[in-house]
Amino acid sequence: MSAERFQLTHIRFIKRIVVGNDNPQSLRTETEVQAEMDLVNRCLSGTPRGYILNIEKNFALYNIGEHQIVLQYAVYHIGFERKPMSLT
Repeated sequence: MSAERFQLTHIRFIKRIVVGNDNPQSLRTETEVQAEMDLVNRCLSGTPRGYILNIEKNFALYNIGEHQIVLQYAVYHIGFERKPMSLT
C-alpha cells in the first residue's frame, strides 16, 4: 500500500456512475442497479484505486394517471490518478 496521501491535484480521470432509476421512460431492474453498485465497489477497491469525489442524491416525483411515482438515484463521481484499463 502506498504511504502517499490522496491529493485532488493528482486526479486525471473522473468516472460518473448513476445508481438507481433516473429516467421514468426506462426503469432499471434490481439486477441492473446491483451491477452499478458492483461497478462502484470495483472502482473503489481495484487498481488503480478510485476515490469518491462527490455523491449527488436526487429524487423526482412523476404523476402517471392516478399514480404518483418517486424515482431515487445517486450519482457517484469517482476520481482516479489514471484511467483504469477495466473502464475502457
